[in-house]
Amino acid sequence: MANNLVIVESPTKVKSIKKFLGSSYKVEASMGHVRDLPKSQLGIDFEHDYEPKYITIRGKGDLLAKLRKEAAKAKMIYLATDPDREGEAISWHLSQTLKVEPARMKRITFNEITKSAVKESLKSARSLDMDLVDAQQARRILDRMVGYEISPLLWKKIKRGLSAGRVQSVALRIIADREEEINAFIPQEYWTLDADFQVDGQKKPLTAHFYGADKKMELHSREEVDEVLQKLQNAVFEVDEIKKGSRVKKAPLPFTTSTLQQEASNVLNMSTYKTMQIAQQLYEGIDLPKVGTVGLISYLRTDSTRISAEADAAARAYIAEEYGSDYVADGNGGSRGKNGNKNVQDAHEAIRPTDITRTPASIKEHLSRDQFRLYQLIWKRFAASRMAQARYETSTVRIRGGEYIFTASASTLVFKGFLSVYTEGTDTKEADDHLGKIEKDSSLKLLQFDEEQHFTQPPAHYTEASLVREMEELGIGRPSTYAPTITTIINRRYIAREQRKLYITELGEVVNDMMKQAFPSIVDVNFTANMEALLDAVEEGTLEWKTIIRNFWPDLKEAVDVAEQELEEVEIRDEESDVICENCGRNMVIKYGPHGKFLACPGFPECRNTKPYFEKTGVICPKCGGDIVIKKTKKGRRYYGCVNHPDCDFMSWQKPSNIKCPQCGGYMLEKGKKLVCADKTCGYVGNAADLDPQADQD
Repeated sequence: MANNLVIVESPTKVKSIKKFLGSSYKVEASMGHVRDLPKSQLGIDFEHDYEPKYITIRGKGDLLAKLRKEAAKAKMIYLATDPDREGEAISWHLSQTLKVEPARMKRITFNEITKSAVKESLKSARSLDMDLVDAQQARRILDRMVGYEISPLLWKKIKRGLSAGRVQSVALRIIADREEEINAFIPQEYWTLDADFQVDGQKKPLTAHFYGADKKMELHSREEVDEVLQKLQNAVFEVDEIKKGSRVKKAPLPFTTSTLQQEASNVLNMSTYKTMQIAQQLYEGIDLPKVGTVGLISYLRTDSTRISAEADAAARAYIAEEYGSDYVADGNGGSRGKNGNKNVQDAHEAIRPTDITRTPASIKEHLSRDQFRLYQLIWKRFAASRMAQARYETSTVRIRGGEYIFTASASTLVFKGFLSVYTEGTDTKEADDHLGKIEKDSSLKLLQFDEEQHFTQPPAHYTEASLVREMEELGIGRPSTYAPTITTIINRRYIAREQRKLYITELGEVVNDMMKQAFPSIVDVNFTANMEALLDAVEEGTLEWKTIIRNFWPDLKEAVDVAEQELEEVEIRDEESDVICENCGRNMVIKYGPHGKFLACPGFPECRNTKPYFEKTGVICPKCGGDIVIKKTKKGRRYYGCVNHPDCDFMSWQKPSNIKCPQCGGYMLEKGKKLVCADKTCGYVGNAADLDPQADQD
């Protein structure tokens, strides 16, 4: 008969762990949190030093009654929730609601759901870590304060049920700031100049790239290219120098939560949410023949690259057997010690397979397509991190013609090392072009020059992967928050995702502008990163958690009170348009909905007529002469199109201007205080104030 009770979060874990512990242990699931702050109110007792008012989550009453009944019968209760702040908080809430004496309750954690890890955790049972619990309480209350105090203001300002969040608002600002950078970017012209040579004894021509004279020289215009070509007209080309060398490519670090999300996005085209969803399934357990339900990967929320000695030794033994001892890394191998990021807590290991010998191919038929692809990515990355670096032989040749130098380089892979297993998704194709048997005295014959015009590109729009990387580098959020943060601002339609890129929507712009105006500290990157550092200090036991709340709340409350008065004065009112409602003859008004502006009849509810709203820009379509209006894609990204669509197909992501390009006569685009020709081959850039006398009256 079972005389010990183990409580985990999910039914899948119950199935995985039950077979490891035998009949003397009963395993039950709490189904996540059992207590939380009430949804109907702020849930904080300000008169008693910001004490949270926790209540039982609706629908969890029967479950708690069952757990209390099992706990009353048990000799010992083991709280086995996830090994992080959230898991510690769930265990603490359980301890507060099970109504048993503390002496019969212990906390156990394991980094992987395997028999050895679970059994070992029972030997290391401990008391609850209240520093972890308090760090989670502080985060929860800070988020509740921001959400419940600022969201009503968004409702008033924009007239619909929107909401703000402490970390989401900063993520939105990061995307908005990038959009502004892109819109203000002025392309700069540059040229490349290549030369093709016939080398004695070689069939394949050698292509060399223009370097300059004695130092690197940039080519900015056609005139500069022509000047170089003029000087090279009668030049004799000869090999000036040949250098042989070598280089290495180090094995990658094993995955953290952030790098797993980034690589899954780049390689598998998985969203952060889906990546974590599939990783959770792999962690909690997959049913395998002859083995049963077993966890395939270690815990998925981590910012550490550390690997246990046992897992490291097992991986090295496997690599030596499968690939040979030369492929085993020296020393720490790919781990190269701990991650140098100052934000790393190193609470537990990097993400890795629980058994390196359980190859992706051997269990493929027991996994879904997405489970297999993600497990394969994790397995390969971990195996690669324990393997030797790749080695290349490099060659560089300098070719002189008159006063100028051209260079050509190549590298040849001589030892694959970790590349036998894994290539990162962001890697470009490794150059492996031989320069042939070119020697110092080789005769060269110029075949042709190839000159090409280019323009510098603006910063790239964020993808989910690059946004996660940016948030991690800035210290915004933690491993458990990246995916829900991005998912939230997408679901609220503050940003749109098109072809993996993230764009701010019109709605997102309005929300971001209001947050910057009324709550500059909330959307300040440094403020938010500092808040994360304070939460870490609570976890480390060096700061009392209510100190953060006591310092935060008065400033937030003051900002809300001020904003309440100021924002009432600039409340958006329904603006009358010149569009006539065809149902009742009234002038339709411009309203704001969750997806932006739309036209509605003021006779509501008698007349419920609505239409899309296209805001005129005052610009004439360069194709047909119609009005250019602001439109939105289905996902909410703003663009400029012709009102005569579909008869006219003109569209532009940047706002066009009525001023014609003085160089080619084409239309131009507004870039801050500049006007740029839309035709990149023209490349004209001018000051708006010089071209339009009204431009500097803004």
